[in-house]
Amino acid sequence: MENFFDVRTDLSTLQQSVHTLKTEIGKVIVGQEQMVELLLAAVLADGHVLIEGVPGVAKTLTAKLLSKSISVGFSRIQFTPDLMPSDVIGTSIFNPKDSTFQFNKGPIFSNIVLIDEINRAPAKTQAALFEVMEERQITVDGHSYQLSTPFMVVATQNPIEQEGTYHLPEAQLDRFLFKIIVSYPTAEQEFRVVLQHHQQNLNDMINQVQAALSATQIQELRKQVRTIHVEEKLISFITTIVSNTRNHKSIYLGASPRASIGILNGAKALAAMRGRDFVTPDDIIHVIPPVLRHRIVLTPDKEMEGASTDDVIQQIITSIEVPR
Repeated sequence: MENFFDVRTDLSTLQQSVHTLKTEIGKVIVGQEQMVELLLAAVLADGHVLIEGVPGVAKTLTAKLLSKSISVGFSRIQFTPDLMPSDVIGTSIFNPKDSTFQFNKGPIFSNIVLIDEINRAPAKTQAALFEVMEERQITVDGHSYQLSTPFMVVATQNPIEQEGTYHLPEAQLDRFLFKIIVSYPTAEQEFRVVLQHHQQNLNDMINQVQAALSATQIQELRKQVRTIHVEEKLISFITTIVSNTRNHKSIYLGASPRASIGILNGAKALAAMRGRDFVTPDDIIHVIPPVLRHRIVLTPDKEMEGASTDDVIQQIITSIEVPR
């Protein structure tokens, strides 16, 4: 029993850290609890996040505040149609003094990388992110460069304005742990946002946000998350749901095993944030939509009907018996 209580005590530190981060981000962001919770879960699960929402719902601001509340490196890349892969990963420059090429690292070499409007860059620039998002390294001219930990990509995109945008490749989408949909605030939340801006300058509010975690602390918290207990029947529940996406009549392209691992890791992070050293079916059900919604492609017929991936995901969840 001693060991059980040790884990419990350890998780109180994790819970306190998460509470502090939420408090720091909450100094500026009103509402959007779901987005903040999933962002923090992604930090703990060592995953990348894609945030989708119309302009003006604080997608970019939240990502900037996340980086400010953690004392690690931060860089921002604005994706545009003329952006080249070398603008992201860096380029080799000839040094005439010793007749050698020196690699100048690009903005991707940081800890938290905000990619704004990720769907505005063409396929060749998107492809530059494949290796770094999966393997945390960059290979240029036969040399591999490791990125320092933690490394996390937070990307934003606008679902409405499609002119001048490029569809993200499936291989790219599969590398994001979560896709978070950000909706408009409620009338009461919007009132608080406007009142806050009336009373205080935005830059002053952002300057109040303090760093609450270091890179070393994040590594320690991630180790704890990996030790969260998951029963085999729950792992079976995860894999059954994911395999159902591959033979569902409404789905043209199902999810890969990477999605199953994503659900497992996301559920572990959520359980730890909620103060438990074990995963429950509710943790799994909570993370399934953000893990799966960008990984499955509906059939043309289903899309014509106006159905969303979330609708089909809910159908699959309700069709499978939840283990208790």
